[in-house]
Amino acid sequence: MAAYGADGGARGTEVKVTTYQTGNVPGVSYRGGVAHSPRDDEPAPAAAAPAGTSVMPADQYGPADTDGAGAPPASPPTRRRRDGAEPPGRPKKKRSGFVRFLRWFLAFWLVVIVALVALVWYVWGRIEKVDAIPSDHGSAVSDGRVFLLVGSDSREDLSDEEQSELGTGSTEGQRTDTIMLLHVPGGGARNALISLPRDSVVDIPGHGENRINAAFAFGGAPLLVETIEGATGVAIDDYVQIGFGGFAGIVDALGGVEICLDEPVQDEQAHIDLPAGCQTLQGPDALGYARARHFDPTSDIGRVQRQRELISAISDKALSPGTLVNPIELTRTALAGGDALVLDNDTGPMDMFAFIRGIGSVSGGSGDTITVPLGNIGNTVTWDPELSGALWTALQNGSDIPSEVIDAQP
Repeated sequence: MAAYGADGGARGTEVKVTTYQTGNVPGVSYRGGVAHSPRDDEPAPAAAAPAGTSVMPADQYGPADTDGAGAPPASPPTRRRRDGAEPPGRPKKKRSGFVRFLRWFLAFWLVVIVALVALVWYVWGRIEKVDAIPSDHGSAVSDGRVFLLVGSDSREDLSDEEQSELGTGSTEGQRTDTIMLLHVPGGGARNALISLPRDSVVDIPGHGENRINAAFAFGGAPLLVETIEGATGVAIDDYVQIGFGGFAGIVDALGGVEICLDEPVQDEQAHIDLPAGCQTLQGPDALGYARARHFDPTSDIGRVQRQRELISAISDKALSPGTLVNPIELTRTALAGGDALVLDNDTGPMDMFAFIRGIGSVSGGSGDTITVPLGNIGNTVTWDPELSGALWTALQNGSDIPSEVIDAQP
């Protein structure tokens, strides 16, 4: 724009006025963004520029602005960057490595979970199911969950060579070499694994008094469950059965189990000859150890104790990190279990999970392992009425096993 001198004439030099003052100057009005004196007919005095205003040659910023003379620029001129300098980019995320790790970690566990679910589904489809638990338990009651664990002397699916190797004999039909109750209380009491000697004399519905294992031979799992509920007054919720071949197969799948013997064990009928000391038993020897009784003067009483010892050893090995984190060992053991077990139709995967946890807690020392208190001991045995009654009451009420019952153990 043109600057005016004191005489009102335009100076020969064209200058550009840049104003940085943000407020209005007193006595000056603004029209269309341009300062306008109230006395338009008087020339502007040639005075010094107000504070915040600089006067520079117009050619420094180019020709005069013809559209809005006197208007300040939209923004002050920006400073040029040094030669070759690039504007700073966004800072790199320091958590990118952690995010990648988290993604891989989650993906890994997703694969593991899917694989485990698939394995459980496949194994569950291989398990044989039977109608063992009655819909009406009559007067029998229980608190928590009660599992009936049965080891049968079934030779089904065993060849003559396998029967000879396992020392099963050639008895026709099925009887129960092992009868146990696993009690998992619902109120925080200790779990309990209770052996019922197979030579216990009880009343078998429809057959009178006989050894308890005969109930299985007479009527299979349903009659055995009915017999035990009638003799104990304890309602049974789940049924778990394993045969000779299945038991040996699980032990072999685990790579054997460790047993420590105070004395040598020799039993010709069970086909075992074991030295004293700690040793790893494979399937056939483990089965023989669980069945042997002729070398032991306590007969069936000593046998049920050895059976509980073996169950604890199997549980410890199956639940050890060496098995659980090894996909090959875990799969092999699960498949062997699927081929070995017989369950009630209403027993589900979560019930079996509770069973495995219960066995694990007992073998780990967080539960009690006992034999039902006995009265008469001989070729047949009877239960002590008072002490066995206290035991069954504890299972019915979901309480700990009474100390007098534990103290009465042989």
